[in-house]
Amino acid sequence: MDDKITIIEGPPPTFEVVMDGWAMGLNESPFLYDMMMTRLRTFNGQALVERCHRAWRNRSPIYLHFRNDEGLEEKVPIFAARSIDGEEGQVLQLWIRKEPDHTGFDMELDVDDEDDYDDDEDDDDGDYVD
Repeated sequence: MDDKITIIEGPPPTFEVVMDGWAMGLNESPFLYDMMMTRLRTFNGQALVERCHRAWRNRSPIYLHFRNDEGLEEKVPIFAARSIDGEEGQVLQLWIRKEPDHTGFDMELDVDDEDDYDDDEDDDDGDYVD
């Protein structure tokens, strides 16, 4: 299974929004996505980066598979990978693309109700009854 990197234990990954110019260039698409980065501790970071490079050389996608906060499986495409040695061991940095999360926005629409009914000039009380 060289088409994915799977988080097999631990909490769901945390994603940070990426605003670097080079990373934003990875997001060329007809659709709007958020470019994000996550850091994962690993024992074989360089091997995982090589797995990504093999997939990209073959022009194949590679995905990060994980369970979200609700326990549901998710997968997101990986667009860049880097392994670095840190104080606590190897850290795998993955740049991924996610669909924008609109759950935090107030989606109330401002609808003009005037077209929904006819004003009857003869109606003195102004109530509309359907």
